[in-house]
Amino acid sequence: MGQTIAEKIISEHTGRDVKAGELVIAKVDVAAVQDGTGPLTVQEFKKLGKEKLANPKRTILFIDHAAPSPRKELSNSHMVLREFSKEYGAVISDVGEGVCHQRLIETYVNPGEILVGADSHTCTSGALGAFATGMGSTDIAVAMGLGKTWLKVPPTFKIEVEGDFQKGVSPKDLILHLIGLIGADGATYRALEFTGSTIKNMEMADRFTLANMAVEAGAKAGLFVTDEKTKAYLKERGREDKFRKIEPDSDAIYERVIKINANELIPTVSCPHTVDNTKTVDKLKDIKVDQVFIGTCTNGRIEDLRIAAKILAGKHVHPNTRLLVSPASRDVLKQALTEGLIGIFVESGAALVTSGCGPCVGVHGGILGDGEVCLATQNRNFQGRMGNTKGFIYLSSPEVAAYSAIKGHIADPREVL
Repeated sequence: MGQTIAEKIISEHTGRDVKAGELVIAKVDVAAVQDGTGPLTVQEFKKLGKEKLANPKRTILFIDHAAPSPRKELSNSHMVLREFSKEYGAVISDVGEGVCHQRLIETYVNPGEILVGADSHTCTSGALGAFATGMGSTDIAVAMGLGKTWLKVPPTFKIEVEGDFQKGVSPKDLILHLIGLIGADGATYRALEFTGSTIKNMEMADRFTLANMAVEAGAKAGLFVTDEKTKAYLKERGREDKFRKIEPDSDAIYERVIKINANELIPTVSCPHTVDNTKTVDKLKDIKVDQVFIGTCTNGRIEDLRIAAKILAGKHVHPNTRLLVSPASRDVLKQALTEGLIGIFVESGAALVTSGCGPCVGVHGGILGDGEVCLATQNRNFQGRMGNTKGFIYLSSPEVAAYSAIKGHIADPREVL
């Protein structure tokens, strides 16, 4: 019987062939926490009585969710992580270095590995052909101490996408369409395996966007075959030697196959207060926006900033709308500076936010006022997500976000692209 990508990777890490539904103990390659979940992980790790980490050089502590810290309590939490790093030799990624999921794909995760992180969007690294999944703080503490974890091998949905996107339509529209199609719980504890000509032609940045939002359909992981584009990305990041071919068997068993025609997609938006509450942009043109946020682990990469800058160049943000831009990492920020994108954003009237999670998690850097509407390129729009239960969050692609910032309301980028 053939195996899916998830089954293959987990089999390698358990030392035997496994199939969907089995409970297994698997070796962990990389364990990660962030400043929201990390202090509890540290507390639980110390309860284990372990004197050292199983793999300190691949145990990563990220300070990104409240960075720079807006309150003394959060500053104290940051101190916990920094002190733990010094004591146990774990890697610290400090303020301004970027969002954990972006940093993981840039530096730490490779094809065929298992990454567990105390953050739901850990699945982003699945675009590199790794089994990457989010877990609770206690589970990560055990993984840090033992170098292994327990999990159930997930069944897999095959997401087969064919065709070409029309101008103004992007992979973000694809993943929002998929989540709207199957629901926020439509793939609970399944792996999503993305395939088809559309996926094959995608650049890595676009694959990261799809993998990142797999969890918004309830999925355990979002997975991709590795290819020459994967290899080129790893080479660019100095890890070409880590490339290996990861693909399913031709006779792999899938629980469900979902086929999507990319030619038929149009810009799609998630409306408050759930990600699966999707509508096409033409049905939302009367929605005025007080704030637009371009960034996050979903769409804060250099490719996303290039798209936004192309639309904003020579234009100015609407007088009743504020635009926030946050590169996903320091490396993305440096590249944006080199290419002149930051100048375009500043000239357009945008405000720059430190590389990190910022407004997305509602801790600092862009909290909404009562009744305010934000259009964001992030991955989640739950009530209160951006720091105010009386705010309204819409999710979109960078194209829709940038054009809407100019128009002052949700707008269709196909008008200018």
